[in-house]
Amino acid sequence: MPSRNKLRIAGSFATLLIFALGLGCKGFFQNPILTTITVDPPTPSITQGATQQMTASATYQDGSTSSLTGGTSCSGNTVCWSSSDTTVATITTGGLVTGVGQGTSTLTAASGAITGSTQATVILSNISNFQICEGTFGATTACSSGSTPLTWNVPNATSGSQETFIVQGTSSGQTFDLTTSATWTVPSTATGITCTNSGTSPETCADDGTATAGTTSVIVTYGTNGLTATLNIVVP
Repeated sequence: MPSRNKLRIAGSFATLLIFALGLGCKGFFQNPILTTITVDPPTPSITQGATQQMTASATYQDGSTSSLTGGTSCSGNTVCWSSSDTTVATITTGGLVTGVGQGTSTLTAASGAITGSTQATVILSNISNFQICEGTFGATTACSSGSTPLTWNVPNATSGSQETFIVQGTSSGQTFDLTTSATWTVPSTATGITCTNSGTSPETCADDGTATAGTTSVIVTYGTNGLTATLNIVVP
């Protein structure tokens, strides 16, 4: 009898041990909780008609990371890609972006309730007649021409002044407002002269009233097309 009891106890202990190990393994191999999604490359610039492969990576609650796959299930290790403006950029289920038209669009990768996004800028190709103009798009008062800069004569040098400008260019016979994708570079030696580089149209440049007399040449560039134009700000 003692031997049988020992066997029963040993059998019960073994069963409990297996059950405990089973629970432990189940907990150990449980899928980690997704906390953030990172989209790369950040803020891509894409030429109209060109493509860019996007990727998404996950960070989990336990600190681990992994790559995510594009698809249609939008859950687990699979993300669904979307573009906020398909007239600017489209994106496939695999994350391949195509530049459609000039502008910006938000690209988003989503898995369940967790999303990651970045803003893509599409740059027009074959731009001609690249200009800086004073005023707003469609209501300009003066523009640069070829290699001839646009000149803004500051009217109130001591009290401060500001003016709005746009950048425009022609592609396929149509004139586009390129201001939101342009970069305005004020020389580091300039005093009291600023251009906001706000990414909006029109752009605002200003003299805060402390600028010294003379000419400040602001260089405006558009994308990676090698297009540049000059705005001369003249303080009397």
